[in-house]
Amino acid sequence: MVKRNANPIDVHVGNRVRMRRMLIGMSQEKLGEQLGLTFQQVQKYEKGSNRVSASRLYQMGQILGVPVQFFYDDLPGSLAGTPPGGFAEAGSEGMIMDFLSSSEGLQLNRAFSEIADSEVRRRVVDLVKAIAGKRQASA
Repeated sequence: MVKRNANPIDVHVGNRVRMRRMLIGMSQEKLGEQLGLTFQQVQKYEKGSNRVSASRLYQMGQILGVPVQFFYDDLPGSLAGTPPGGFAEAGSEGMIMDFLSSSEGLQLNRAFSEIADSEVRRRVVDLVKAIAGKRQASA
């Protein structure tokens, strides 16, 4: 039996499902219940090992409160079929998605979005940039 590699687009869509599910605080089990699936099937979708059908993706969007396009947002140009050579740094989309899908990224995103004062948000961004700059300089 030959093991196939997950399609990069399926992996991207799965990452976006996972990111949105975690952002709203929903478990795989709860999403599975609403879809009429087991949490293991949701896991397979999120890993990209199983491809999500169009109707299932629409249903996920309804449950997670996002349009279907959300799952394709930030798709790297090379995966979307657009020629390389844009202004984005190579691999930066993957790094950003990996961070946003991580526990720390989700916690940071959730906490940051709860800051009502735009000036405070700007200062937090400045602080993080300063910390990142110092770390890079000392490395």
